[in-house]
Amino acid sequence: MASVTLKGNTINTLGTLPSTGSKAPEFQLTKNDLSTVALSDYKGSRVVLNIFPSVDTGTCAQSVRQFNQEAAELDNTIVLCISKDLPFAQARFCGAEGIDNVEMLSDFRDGNFGKAYNLEFTDGPLAPLHSRAVVVVDENGKVIHTEQVPEIVDEPNYKAALEALMN
Repeated sequence: MASVTLKGNTINTLGTLPSTGSKAPEFQLTKNDLSTVALSDYKGSRVVLNIFPSVDTGTCAQSVRQFNQEAAELDNTIVLCISKDLPFAQARFCGAEGIDNVEMLSDFRDGNFGKAYNLEFTDGPLAPLHSRAVVVVDENGKVIHTEQVPEIVDEPNYKAALEALMN
């Protein structure tokens, strides 16, 4: 179990993120058109998993905007923004914000992603949403960077995630 805080109050997740150097756990998530996509569909590309509780919060929305801006500059890299928001809400946000360089994916159907990556909240007011985290996966499906953001209202370290792609 990992502990993070929400405005200073401790809440827990299922466990720790996959370790650097390990194979990224497979998952299936829902796209905005309600089709299903798996991590294996991105094999051969570098993948940034930008994970957050809900796009309807300021910090989560900012992480999508920031990665959308950065993704336009990256070669052979896909940024997946993942939450349990309904795909319709994700699509509405992207349309209103002009977001087109990232893919919004939802774990609303069965929560398999949050469980596979150990980032589902187990207690507190946001259970069973996802904690804020970033996982970077290389072309071969190996985890090359992780960050479990310790305070949910804080943004992730964008620079560290992007630097992992430069190594």
